[in-house]
Amino acid sequence: MTKSDLIEKVAENANLTKDKASMVVNAIFDKMVDAMKEGQRIEIRNFGNFTVRHYESYTGRNPKTGTSVAVGPKRMPFFKVGLDLKKRVNGGAA
Repeated sequence: MTKSDLIEKVAENANLTKDKASMVVNAIFDKMVDAMKEGQRIEIRNFGNFTVRHYESYTGRNPKTGTSVAVGPKRMPFFKVGLDLKKRVNGGAA
C-alpha cells in the first residue's frame, strides 16, 4: 500500500474528499516525524511503537575499495510491532 492508497482509503472510510484526507494523513505523518526528531517515543496501542535509536560513530569499510571510512554518529527510526498486529497478520484473532 502506498501513501496515495492510504489517502484514498481514509477518504472512503471517513466520507471525506481526497484533499481533506490527504491533509489528515500528512498531518499525522508530520507530527510523528516531529516527535521522533525530538527523541519522543510514539506508541500506537495494538499496532506498535516507533522509537529513535542512537548509534555512535565508528570506522567502516568501503566494500568496493576496502578503504576505511569514518561514519559519524546517527539516529535511526525503529519500529517494534505490537502483539495484536503480529497476531492479526498471522491470521490469529484480534
